[in-house]
Amino acid sequence: MARRTIYLTDELYTYLLSVSLREPELLHRLRNEMADHHRGGCQISPEQGQFMSLLVKLMGARRTLEIGVFTGYSSLWVALALPDDGYLLACDVNPEWTAIARRYWREAGVEHKIDLHLAPATQTLETLLKNGQQDSFDFAFIDADKINIDTYYEYCLQLIRPGGLIAIDNVLRHGAVVDERRQDEETKAIRTLNDKIHHDSRVDFSLLPISDGLTLALKG
Repeated sequence: MARRTIYLTDELYTYLLSVSLREPELLHRLRNEMADHHRGGCQISPEQGQFMSLLVKLMGARRTLEIGVFTGYSSLWVALALPDDGYLLACDVNPEWTAIARRYWREAGVEHKIDLHLAPATQTLETLLKNGQQDSFDFAFIDADKINIDTYYEYCLQLIRPGGLIAIDNVLRHGAVVDERRQDEETKAIRTLNDKIHHDSRVDFSLLPISDGLTLALKG
């Protein structure tokens, strides 16, 4: 029994991965490819990817959204969890990073499940709504620029079905959310959204201290 979440030392984190992580070799290879890159920190942690994969399977999700693809690590976890006729609509603006994603999706045999839209996510999401796709997705993962994080959340609330789940990454921002010296626009946007969801009667939610903080919001 514990009264608060345990602090993970490096040794304990290594142990956690050693007894819980079942990362497919292809995902491990993708993570290693980006490990020494200056943007490698944009990738989610392996335990978070596995956790989201489990959520998708538990929900029996068939239609999913991803806002922010980078090199496709998180989308690959989700796509592998979807049934063969599952669908993942992925939003990004960077053809260079998503070219890496496409390469791994193809090798994993899941490229047919993923519909990549290279355009501002707000534009893609607005088009989905105009095409009558509200309440049609089971799961959404938001991991893009933080300035627009509230906008992405509001779009996802319209696109996710009742009982669907929205997962939002980086909601602790490496601890910056409690550092009053951090007044940059992205950190302030995350603080504002965290407070909003805390009081948002449209969802049931939990903020989990996994990786850099993951909020799960269940649409009522």
